[in-house]
Formats: sequence, structure tokens, C-alpha cells
Amino acid sequence: MAENMELIAVITKDDFYIDYEIISKKHTEAKIIFEQEWSKRFKEDKYSTLFYLGFINKVDYLSTSLNFLYMISDMFIQKISKQPDIEFSRDKVYLEITLDEMEEIQNKTPFINGMEYLDNDWINQIWSRLNEVFRVEINNYEGSVYAFLTEHNSGINVAGRIFFHLVENQDEEYPFAFMATYSSKQYKNKKAVHTPLRNALLEYKGEQEKLLSLLSTVSQVANKSVFISNLMESGELFSPLKITKDEAYTFLSEVLIYEEAGIMCRIPDWWRKKTNTLKLSLSIGDNEPSKVGLDALLSFKPTLYFGDTKITKEEIEELLTQTQGLVLIKGKWVESNHDKLNAALHAFTRAEELSYNENLTLAQAMRLELNVEDTLGIKSKELNLSVSNGQWLSSIKEKMSHPEYIQHEKLDESFLANLRPYQQIGFDWLKYMLDLELGACLADDMGLGKTIQIIALLEYMRNNRGGRVLLIIPASLIGNWQKEIEKFAPMMSYGILHGHAARKNIEDFQERKNFLTITTYGMSVRLDKLMDTKWDLIILDEAQAIKNPNTKQTKRIKELKARTRIAMTGTPIENRLSDLWSLFDFLDGGLLGNAKEFTIFIKGLKTDSGGYAKLRRIVNPFILRRLKTDKSIITDLPDKIELKEYPTLTKKQTVLYQHLVKELNQKLDKAEGIGRKGLVLSSIVKFKQICNHPDQYLGQEDYKNEHSGKFELLKNICETIYEKRERVLVFTQFKEITGPLYLFLKEIFHRPGFVLHGGTSVSKRTQIVDSFNGEDYIPYMVLSLKAGGVGLNLTSANHIIHFDRWWNPAVENQATDRAFRIGQKKDVMVHKFISSGTIEEKIDLMIEEKQHLSGDIIQSSGENWITELSNNQLMELFTLGGSK
Repeated sequence: MAENMELIAVITKDDFYIDYEIISKKHTEAKIIFEQEWSKRFKEDKYSTLFYLGFINKVDYLSTSLNFLYMISDMFIQKISKQPDIEFSRDKVYLEITLDEMEEIQNKTPFINGMEYLDNDWINQIWSRLNEVFRVEINNYEGSVYAFLTEHNSGINVAGRIFFHLVENQDEEYPFAFMATYSSKQYKNKKAVHTPLRNALLEYKGEQEKLLSLLSTVSQVANKSVFISNLMESGELFSPLKITKDEAYTFLSEVLIYEEAGIMCRIPDWWRKKTNTLKLSLSIGDNEPSKVGLDALLSFKPTLYFGDTKITKEEIEELLTQTQGLVLIKGKWVESNHDKLNAALHAFTRAEELSYNENLTLAQAMRLELNVEDTLGIKSKELNLSVSNGQWLSSIKEKMSHPEYIQHEKLDESFLANLRPYQQIGFDWLKYMLDLELGACLADDMGLGKTIQIIALLEYMRNNRGGRVLLIIPASLIGNWQKEIEKFAPMMSYGILHGHAARKNIEDFQERKNFLTITTYGMSVRLDKLMDTKWDLIILDEAQAIKNPNTKQTKRIKELKARTRIAMTGTPIENRLSDLWSLFDFLDGGLLGNAKEFTIFIKGLKTDSGGYAKLRRIVNPFILRRLKTDKSIITDLPDKIELKEYPTLTKKQTVLYQHLVKELNQKLDKAEGIGRKGLVLSSIVKFKQICNHPDQYLGQEDYKNEHSGKFELLKNICETIYEKRERVLVFTQFKEITGPLYLFLKEIFHRPGFVLHGGTSVSKRTQIVDSFNGEDYIPYMVLSLKAGGVGLNLTSANHIIHFDRWWNPAVENQATDRAFRIGQKKDVMVHKFISSGTIEEKIDLMIEEKQHLSGDIIQSSGENWITELSNNQLMELFTLGGSK
């Protein structure tokens, strides 16, 4: 692997696989060696390698996703090491994972690729695999389990056979009881049983070495604990013992020392789970604020609790006058720690002052978990802080997180589409967020219809409240938006600011006050006058364009003034936390704090991965993401989704196209018979080449993506495919462009794919197909339409892109069926590129509407039917935009 490639784990529905990612930072020599070794091991045996990953000493340079797998494997190894009867059970053991442990994994799940699949079923599946590996490995190992574990990591604390038990006791003077036990093998059922430690004195009578071996962990602890040392010397360790609350507090405070030495401790749940600990609870937003938005002011009320029992400020002050230790409050034992009591008192006093003198903004309330210190001026590490939402705040967060609870809004009659049920929910959610003036991210999977949900919202907004809306999109999507708006909201007034006339046109737009203004990311940086308008709504399509907070483009877009903002993206925005911050800095500035505060928070995740759950609780209500695999959605979708994409010609393409139209117009009048036919057919090929890329038509080799609308659109689509680690087939009828497409996609996917055309040998074709369908992530294949259209099974791909059109539905469908066939387990998305305003769009429309020809004619004659059109019809067909 290269020095800037990093191993990552990609989570799938039932499994995971190892891939790599290109990063800007170069690796140290140690990391390079690590990446190379473990990449090879994962390739050879994935689950065995996952198992042994848990033995390594944690290093800083694991990627976030690989560190997540390490956490699971380490948890499994630690669980083995804590089984006191493991020497008896060996390969017969099956280590169950508890609900608490699964919850811990879920809470510590980072923002990684495929995290939406990570539920208890997924965890159980991986856990079962680890069990299988351990059983095989220990069955083949001749030594003890202790030797096996310490051979792979000498620092592992392996449990001995001794248990310490502490239980509550109904005795005022001695409210706790202590007992030591040890495990021994019961030969009848081959299970370990636990008996009082005093029985060991009889069992090993005369076998001093065995007794000392059994008690070795206790001897180790006695060197560090005066409490256990005294019990050993007095002999009380070997009998059940009543102890005081102070002795119990000493014991509980030393539990970690005992467990590190290999002694298993069974203690009350309230201590282990910290359920009876001191905490400050803030009840926020009981009443509806006077205004909406993140600046809305919410009242709040602080309350102190020990567990779920309220405690007053005066009671805390009283506890501070007493010695530290265990205290019985309203029938429950709690820890009275002066440092924590003082921290709680300070925090409560500060919160009380704030609640009297000022309110929290909605943004402050929602990010309170992330940054208590800045908001309230307290150290959260010293205190367990919980936030409970009042009636109003609970209600809005519930609806934001569960949009199906939002009351359905009737769609306007001027909106000419029927929304699918999940799209109606999406529209309702967007309107709800608009009403609250909260920024929202519509992050539905590609193909679920984000655009139509937004158009439904815009048409509702136009009819019911008016205003000015700015839509910023990649230039390659202008044609798509035009088509969708004109089809589904034909009464909506809109204007496009793009190209060399944009600066001139913006003056007219300011006067005409179109409801919707559409511009591109590139133009948004150049048009200063966009800053002069206070937009009612700004929408970003393909919002990953502002993921880098340091670019001029991102900074400029964030400076635009808007009442509300919406971001659209089909890319999993959670993969990089810096991207997530940048997006939310645009949507709901201040929600995640400033860049410095968020960077500090990210660094803290290395030591406290529980922070991931806090972050999810804050951002998830602002994100609506549905997947094609969602059970509630998948029944509502066809197995094959066909999308027509309308890239616009670039300036260079437009000049060449118009020049060719002019040249053809001059030649047509003089051409006759076979010569005319040849002229028309050769011109069709040239127009298609220009639509693909100017360099294909000119016979040049640069193929810069910014010179072609199709290349730009291909980039947008494939970047999302890459982020999701899915696969794509790109079909073209031109062999000469397969190479440039291959090289372009290699840059996008950061790895090579395959090319298959008429010159590919049969043996090579078989090898390519097997590799493409294999386990290694090979993301793309470029195929010439005829060579790739038949005889291939490429079901590992779930995206088909027809880069140029064959104008024969049967041929295109045959190519599509390379992926959409028996064996395909995913929904297939078919993207058909049609350059807007060109011969490609006009012929597609003719085929679609069947106005001038039938499918039979197309299928039998190819493109020859075009030559039968009159000169006027031909020029109408070829002329850009539909007029001479």
C-alpha cells in the first residue's frame, strides 16, 4: 500500500469488508508496515484477522472504522480473559454478548461508512464469527487458555478462579456482606461451580503449591490493598463476613485493582452502572417560545438528583460537612464524593443564576451535551449532566426525529405529481422544518426522489407564503432541475444565473423578482449581488460541495443571508466529522459550536468514544435519510429505477456544436442521394462526440472534465457511488472514449477498474468478469455497448450509466440486463445521459412520445430513419435548443 492509503472497514448489511482510502497525510514508517501487514492478513482470512486484531496494543494510527472493529474484538478478548472456568470449557464455550454490551457498542459506533446497517443483529453476527474463530484456534492449541492469551499479548489480565462478592445486608451496623469463592470443575456435567474459599483449604490440604497457585491473584492484590491484606492475615477472607459501609466503600473503590489482578468481582449494579450517582438535570423548553429558529429563547430549570431521587442544595451542603463514603439516601446507597459534590453545587448555582437572569437559545439547549463547560461554565467531567426536554421541546424533537408523526399537508393542485408515501413524509418534514426556521438536510439515498420532494415544498411555499428562494447546484444538474420544474410545477417562475451572461442577467432578476433563482456553485462565488438579497430559503443540491470549510466557495456560500437553509445530498455525510461540521455550520450555524470547539470535541472522541452517541442525538433530528434497503420503503420501489439525466453543454461544447450545425446547414442544400445520407449519419456521430466531450470530436487527449457536461455529471454520480462503496457499469457506443473514461473514473474512485470492448479477448473477458464480481472492491467497468451488451453476468454492480444513447431501447435494455438479472441482490439504478437541448434530447423525446416513428422502425433501421427527414426537419432536430 502507498504511504497515503489508509485501511478502513466498510459496514454492509450482514458483514463488513476491508478497503482503503486516500488521505492527505503521509504515514509514518510504523503505520506503513502496519497497513501492509494487516491488509494482507484481512485478505487471507477476514474473521481470523479480526479476532487477532483484538490482541494488539492500541495504537493512535488506526483509522476510525478499523478502531471500531478493534473495539469489538478487544471486548471479545477481554470477555474470554474474564471467564474463570475457561480452562474447563475451552472450545466448548460460547461467549454470549449481553444487551448492555451491545448498547455500549452502539453508543460508541463512530460515523463510518455503512453505519446505518449497524444494529444488534449485525453485532450478534460478528460476535458469532469471533466465537467460531476462538473455538477453532483453542481446539488446535495444545497449551492452556492462559498461555494462549498471554502468548499473543503478555499484558492481558487473565481471570483466576477467585471471586469476590459484595451484597447489601439488612443490618444497620453492618449493612454489607463480603464473601470470597473459587471455581472448581464439576465432573458430572463438566461445568464450573463456585464454592466458598474455605473449601479450598480442604481440597488442597497437603498440596501447598496448588493452593498458592489458586491464591496467587489474592496475594498480588494484598500487596496493593490494606483491606485485603488484613483479611488474609486475620483469616477472615475464608469465611462470609459482615462489613461496615466504610469497609464496603473501600472495597468498591478498589474493585479495579482486584479485577486487574484477575479476581472477578460481583458487586451491586448501582455501583457498576453508576445509576445512583449525583447528576444535574436541566429541564428545558416546557413552553413554546415567542419566536422560532435556533435563536429562540427557552426557559429551563435545574434540579439535582442522586439516581432518580431529588436532592436539595441544602442537603448537598450538609453532605459536605460529613466524611466521604457511602450514604443511605431514601433507601438507596450513593457515593458522597466531596469533589463531585462541590462541582455539582457550583454547576447548580451557576445554572440557577442563568435560569433567573437569561434563557438558553434553542441552539445552546441542543448542543448542551457536547459543550457544557462553555454554556454553563462547569466541568462536565466532574458531573453527570442530563438534559430533559420540556413539553414543547420534546414535541418538536419527536417530530423532527420521527417525521411520520407530522400531520400530512395537502399538496397544491398546481403540483403535478403523485408522491410516494415516504416522499409525502419527506415533504411534510421539510415543511415542518421550514415552519420552525430550522436548517434541514435531506439525505435520502440516490434514486429516492429528493428533487421532487423539494419541488413539492417550493410549490407549497410559492402558493402559500411567497418569498425569494435561491437554489445552488452543480452546473451539470441545471438541465435536470429545469426538466423537473417544468414537468411538475409548470406555473413556478424561475430564472437561471449561469454562464457569461449571468452578471448581466442578475440585474434583471433583481427587478423581476423571480420566486426561484437557480445558480451554480461556481457562479455563487462570482456574483456579488447575491449577497444583497435576504433569501427566504437557500437550497444546496449535492451539498457535499461545501464539505471543506476552508475553500473560498464554502466561505462565500455561508455568507449568503437566509431565513432558512436546506441541504440535499445522497452521500453519507457522516463519514468525516469535519464534513459534518461544515454542513451544519451552513444549515444551523452554532449548533455544533465553532470550528475550534468542534475540533476539541473530535480529539476527545479518541479517549471517550461515547461522545459519538451524544453527537448523533444532536444532529439526527436535522437529517432525514432513507435508504433503498429500508423495509418501509423497499416495498414501494421498483427493482429497477430508471433516471434520465440532462447534463448541459459547456461553453466549449456549445461553440463546437453550433459551428457544426452551421456547417451542416450549408452542406445540406447541396447534398443529394447517398451523399446526403452519408452526410447526415456522419454528422450524427459528430454531434454525439461533442455531447460526450469536445476532445473526442477534436481527436485530442486531454479530456478535462470541466469541458464536458457529461463528465461533470459522471463525477457527481460516481463520487456518491464511491462514498457508498457501490459499483457501476458505464456503457458507451464509442470504443475510442473507453480509455479516457477509464482514466477519469480511476481518479474519482482512487483505484483502477476495468475496460471491456470488442478488442478484449474471450479469456480476458472471463477474467475481468470474475474479478469484478469478486470480493475485492473494484468499483467500475467501462464497456462499449455492443461488446458489453450480451453474454456477461455483472450482478455485483447496482448502477448502470448509459453515457451516450444508442437510440434503440432493445440494445440499451440488453446492456442494462448485465446487472439487472437473476443473482442481483440490490435495487439497480439506470442513469441515461441526455445532453440538454441537443439532438440527444430531441430524439429521446420522439422515441418517448412515439410521435414520428415506432419502436419497430428504430430497432430495424438503427439511425437510418433520420436520413429520411426533410432538410427543415433535420435542422430542427440538430439545432441547439430547437430553433435555427
